[in-house]
Amino acid sequence: MELKGIIPALVTPFDANGDIDFKTLEKLVEYQLARGVHGFVPLGSTGEYYAMTAAERADVLRCVKEVVGDRALLIAGTNSGSTRDVIANTETAKKMGYDAVLLAPPYYALPTQEELIAHYNAVLDAVDVELVLYNYPPRVGVEVGFETMDAFADNPRVIAIKESSGNLLRAIEINKRYGDKYQLSCGSDDQALDFFMWGATSWICGPANFMIDPVVSFYNKFNAGDLLGAQEEMRKMFPVMASLESGKFVQKVKYGCELVGFPVGETRRPLLPLSAAEKDDLKQAFAALSE
Repeated sequence: MELKGIIPALVTPFDANGDIDFKTLEKLVEYQLARGVHGFVPLGSTGEYYAMTAAERADVLRCVKEVVGDRALLIAGTNSGSTRDVIANTETAKKMGYDAVLLAPPYYALPTQEELIAHYNAVLDAVDVELVLYNYPPRVGVEVGFETMDAFADNPRVIAIKESSGNLLRAIEINKRYGDKYQLSCGSDDQALDFFMWGATSWICGPANFMIDPVVSFYNKFNAGDLLGAQEEMRKMFPVMASLESGKFVQKVKYGCELVGFPVGETRRPLLPLSAAEKDDLKQAFAALSE
């Protein structure tokens, strides 16, 4: 699988009762497809997978696959807290037609690099999928270190890494160390321009749920060699990015969806709704995009 372009990390819409709102999910996916996205990651961090049952997760994967079909690249988030559950989730995704999965280290357990290598190998041995590594230490407490990346550098089924550490120097080092052995995907939204300058080919992007036009425009300009145009798109988006990165990321992405006409409900607890002041801050930053 070749990872290119803008790949939204989808939110999971919930209705007033807290149940999954599949109709809104379908509309959101169609809306993003019409605006030129290149793929989707359902059940990533922005999708609140950690707050959902196995059955709900399967239903979300099924819904997205049925809507998208073969029109765009699909990567399933199948992470969980144990190897056994990750394998079960990955088997479910494979049966539904997902040929690639996005996997951070299992949360809470804090595996060593040796244990992490064994974990990924167990998943690869159990299910015939391609694997996108996901480095997001602020969320899971463990880095996908270079020891782990070294172990899979020549494995053709470990195809990419989504780098979300926030450390640009690490992205540069990945490019230097591994070249084309790993496709590099931007996971640090406020550093997207830098990532692409250093060899990233895709952006797995939570803010694309509601900032789809400027995000796609940024990529198209960069891909066409218009670096100043791409820089200007990022400059316009940066106040929104700064708001998102200041805290309550998922709640703000969901509120952003509401601002563009897709009310996707609140986040599941323990995440609480935004305050009126927090909503106003994001609303003002987002409004400035069109000025």
